[in-house]
Amino acid sequence: MKIRLHSADLGEIFLESSHNGSITKQSDIVEVTHNNDFFFGKGEYKELYFDGIHIGYGNIEVAKTTIIQVDTDMETVEMHFALSGNSQSICNDTKKSIEFGINQHNIIYANQFKGEMIWSPDTGLQIFEVNLLPQFFANFLPEQGVLFKNFAKIINKKTTGFLNKHNLRITVRMHSVINEIISCNRKGIFKKMLIQAKVIELLLLQLEQMSEHECEVFCSLKKKDIEKMHNAKELILANLNTPCSLITLAHQVGTNEFTLKKGFKEVFGTTVFGLINDEKMELAKKMLLEEGFAVNQVSELIGYKNPQHFTTAFKKKYGIVPSAIK
Repeated sequence: MKIRLHSADLGEIFLESSHNGSITKQSDIVEVTHNNDFFFGKGEYKELYFDGIHIGYGNIEVAKTTIIQVDTDMETVEMHFALSGNSQSICNDTKKSIEFGINQHNIIYANQFKGEMIWSPDTGLQIFEVNLLPQFFANFLPEQGVLFKNFAKIINKKTTGFLNKHNLRITVRMHSVINEIISCNRKGIFKKMLIQAKVIELLLLQLEQMSEHECEVFCSLKKKDIEKMHNAKELILANLNTPCSLITLAHQVGTNEFTLKKGFKEVFGTTVFGLINDEKMELAKKMLLEEGFAVNQVSELIGYKNPQHFTTAFKKKYGIVPSAIK
């Protein structure tokens, strides 16, 4: 498998990666980091691959609109997540445009993609992508439903295309799984087992969201409303232990309670309360597992006045009481 990214005008190479044979034959995890001041700006990109799975993630900052030529010999199904920034890819053969904005994801089939990527300088570009061999992906593609049947036809015809006709929003749970993959510090077979499980879980979340997607509701959200939902999320995360009412939060971001409730669920796949609870439970789990806090300490630190209420919430989230994971 070969990937080559280089400047469209200067010919300077940004990334050139060649993996021996096919990723299907690579049973051990291989990790590569590209970290440098590039001709277009600063960036870091990490690769991890084994057994038909290739993961790439990183961040890039460009001073001006930058065009990068792409040349690969892969046939792949890509789970693409645009965590921040705006990007566009254009296939040389079909002239199809693949565009992603902040907090969007989709699943793409490409066969020996050759074309160009266009990066915008307005915000830093941060991406997470998983490339799967079509044979591996086929094990998980649902057989029922027009959406999935059409994508199977795209793969069989070996033509570049999307699973969903437009990008969807990355949910809170998707972000959590992506972070678990990126921050995994296990070694050897245990790292491989965890990452493979998380990749399948991430694929599940994508396919599930696409199968349940209500296009009319989602597409009714205006860009300015989506921006307000992101502002609301930032305020929530900055004030986890002192959350304000929905009405107050809505006024802080310049909308009303109804639009906040409707829009937040569409953009992030959860309610405001659901996000607060998920973030608190993730923080609690980390404090118990990695930082050695006692259950009563954790309960107080994440804002519970009654330790029993914390225990009940934790068990509802993870299926076990917090004292059991100490």
